[in-house]
Amino acid sequence: MRKSTYEAAKELARELRKRQTPAEEILWKNLRNRQFLGNKFLRQHPIFFYYGHSEAFFIADFYCREYRLVIEIDGASHEYQKEYDKFRTHIINDLGIKVVRFKNDEIERDLYQVLERLKEAISFVS
Repeated sequence: MRKSTYEAAKELARELRKRQTPAEEILWKNLRNRQFLGNKFLRQHPIFFYYGHSEAFFIADFYCREYRLVIEIDGASHEYQKEYDKFRTHIINDLGIKVVRFKNDEIERDLYQVLERLKEAISFVS
């Protein structure tokens, strides 16, 4: 991985951490410091890959290295980018990483149910 690609990903991830959505903040409060089932989650974590002959990356909302699991939080804008989200999920799955998606309002309305679904996702991965 070229240093410039890595540095660009690192800078974007830092920016995204500074302006997280309310739903991301709610979920992060429940994932950070190994609070969720003792698992380490990273916030706004770059996922690097090659597309064709080019280096590229996605920034995952949350990532658990132990279970190779990405958590994506979808806001209203995702209604207009469903094909892009499918593409992202496909690429990430090809890297051997499972993707689970939640909508902002799911987290804001019923966090308990979201955490239960996350437990299920982890049980399928482990």
